Amino acid sequence: MKQIGFIGCGKMASAIIGGIKQNKNFVIKGSEVNAVFAKSASQRLGIEVLTDNKELVKQSDIIFIATKPNQEVDVLNEIKDFATPEKLIVSICAGNTLTKIENVLNNSKVIRIMPNTPALVKLGMFGVCKGSKAKDEDVETIENMLSSIGKCITVNEKQMDIVTAISGSGPAFFYQVIEDMARAGEKLGLEYEKSLTLAAQTALGSAQMVFNRGETPVQTLIDNVATKGGCTFVGIEEMKKQNSGKFFYDVIEKTTKKAEELGK
Repeated sequence: MKQIGFIGCGKMASAIIGGIKQNKNFVIKGSEVNAVFAKSASQRLGIEVLTDNKELVKQSDIIFIATKPNQEVDVLNEIKDFATPEKLIVSICAGNTLTKIENVLNNSKVIRIMPNTPALVKLGMFGVCKGSKAKDEDVETIENMLSSIGKCITVNEKQMDIVTAISGSGPAFFYQVIEDMARAGEKLGLEYEKSLTLAAQTALGSAQMVFNRGETPVQTLIDNVATKGGCTFVGIEEMKKQNSGKFFYDVIEKTTKKAEELGK
């Protein structure tokens, strides 16, 4: 049985714990140094939550660092004497590079992942990259663990800030698009909740169509709906007129740059 430890039991850690705790091959524990937070997290997640990070590391085979990014180095310095070479350290902290982590944990196997909050509903997206001492089988272990709550892609570290922008921050962008569509429907005369249901279910179905497309280009999916001269075609033409491609590029570019800044 693998002993899995989570340093920090906030929203993202909770999403991952909630998804993997049904796996009988894992014994999962957490840590929160504040005793009140530890008790609350234990009750909420149904796992043992310690108040000692070092003790959690000693008891764990795989340790997820799920703190705020600006707290990670302090936590790594706290646990480094207990992060022995056979243990696998998994950081979910945005911006902090493998080099930054490995400079503290000299002999540890390290993997970075970028999760997102839809893991709460088992539709998460995870970018994964491995450090200099981690092996391919370590990546496979983490991807197999996370596959029960979403999809994984392996990237090099230079690409992790882009992953952060597209999938880490992306849920908020899609929420905004869904909300904007629903409010437009409301202004045009349809009740907000009905408009919201239409927008959200359409987003969900459209995403599944993309996954089911095989080798069909996404542009073909667009063309199949946007028959020339029809109402969808008019809408697509308006999106082109408003330069939606540049708009979304700018959103992802600015978010990527912000993620880069977090690692400096």
